[in-house]
Amino acid sequence: MALDKSIYDRWHNSEILLLGGSAGSFKLLFHLVQTLPSNLNKTVLIVMHRKRNFLSEVEKLFAENASMLLREISDKDKINRNTIYIVPANYHTLIEKDYSFALDVSEALWYSKPSIDVTFESASEVYNDRCTAVLFSGANQDGAQGLLKLRNAGSLTIAQSPEDAIMPEMPQAAIDLNAVDYVLTAKEIYELLKK
Repeated sequence: MALDKSIYDRWHNSEILLLGGSAGSFKLLFHLVQTLPSNLNKTVLIVMHRKRNFLSEVEKLFAENASMLLREISDKDKINRNTIYIVPANYHTLIEKDYSFALDVSEALWYSKPSIDVTFESASEVYNDRCTAVLFSGANQDGAQGLLKLRNAGSLTIAQSPEDAIMPEMPQAAIDLNAVDYVLTAKEIYELLKK
């Protein structure tokens, strides 16, 4: 699918970029962290499935290679632009109406904590049409319902093309739910987000 004027206009009008992924998405998200322009003037939020209670070097690796400030979220952090936030392992992350983050310890969804759905659904209630959300490769359906709520709220919703994904189940679930405005390859997603 070609990138048209409409998708660029909606991307430029967004205040926040939500990136969700699981198995097969690490390299894609790492590449995005490296290539997003430092003057993006948007908030970037990464929700990535990680093994439970597994101490990860993800934040350090991403921070050392990011073009803008990158940090892991703490409870009640205020949301700032030109910052990449990574959702911490073992918590669900919600976006509050006062533009802060709330960490939640309730049960895992789709065997995942953090859950992409939880974050995306909360974002839909705060940002409405001022949001762009991308769902990458993954092995379960997490993110599909959240992406649908975002789309219904007017957000720009994108799924990585299942043919282009290492694990196609996650983007395919969103496509099957009619939660997606655009189905794009990773290359097309990079092209869109860097402009």
